[in-house]
Amino acid sequence: MVEIAFTKGHGTGNDFVVIADPDGALELDATQVAALCDRHFGIGADGVLRIVRSAATDDPAAAAGAEYAEWFMDYRNADGSLAEMCGNGIRVFARYLLDHGLASIPGDGVLPIATRAGVREVVESEDGYAVDLGPWRRSGYDPTVRAERLDVARPGLGIDVGNPHVVVALAQQRELDELELGRAPQLDPPAPAGANVEFVVAEEPLVVDGVGRIRMRVHERGSGETLSCGTGVVASALAIRYYAGDDAPDEWQVDVPGGRLGVHVEPRADGEHAWLSGPAQLVYTGTFIL
Repeated sequence: MVEIAFTKGHGTGNDFVVIADPDGALELDATQVAALCDRHFGIGADGVLRIVRSAATDDPAAAAGAEYAEWFMDYRNADGSLAEMCGNGIRVFARYLLDHGLASIPGDGVLPIATRAGVREVVESEDGYAVDLGPWRRSGYDPTVRAERLDVARPGLGIDVGNPHVVVALAQQRELDELELGRAPQLDPPAPAGANVEFVVAEEPLVVDGVGRIRMRVHERGSGETLSCGTGVVASALAIRYYAGDDAPDEWQVDVPGGRLGVHVEPRADGEHAWLSGPAQLVYTGTFIL
């Protein structure tokens, strides 16, 4: 048996078991991660964030970013599967580093963190923390999507923000509220590596004072329906912005069951970068025996 010290944290209700393992001494397999995340027999969470120095892990993504980013976010979904990126998780990760003296915000105001999707930069914001998710792109994978209590299959738009998403635009608030997302939506054709699936409805009016406004629910690959998904929030804003055309705003407000997050699109030489901003909370600490 192994006794593991942990901290519970969340970003707009998307919750995580945070484990500090600076020297990379702890090896967690998928079964152990699932046990930690079990809401009845474990701590309960949407995923596990392992905090490890980039130089202390053999993960190729960590090694690639080691010169710039001291810390690597080893993120696992609730079922133990590996994930490339987590928008809410990286803010919680940064909050833990800063609160526990493992890192500080340098003079340029940027805290780099290595992830399986590459190095991501985190800054402090009015509502907590903001993270640059890097250039986004349409994935080219645009399946039809079926979900329980959705009358007919709907078209999905594939968006890549470091991890795969399929966004489905709905016409009415009622459709969003009545969805049953306990089971994974069915994608046709199936996603080769799975995908997070977001269902989105626009507020009326869509834009107020230059800010786009949408509501979203999500079924996360490897975790099920969650109260929030940071990268899913960004993908949803980008999808509706794409549908809205050239006059669509670059600032978005996205309401999820767990709260509200912000999205900002910034043109750069290497493409449009998508920023996610919102709160990050550390709730309690404890130990768990595996």
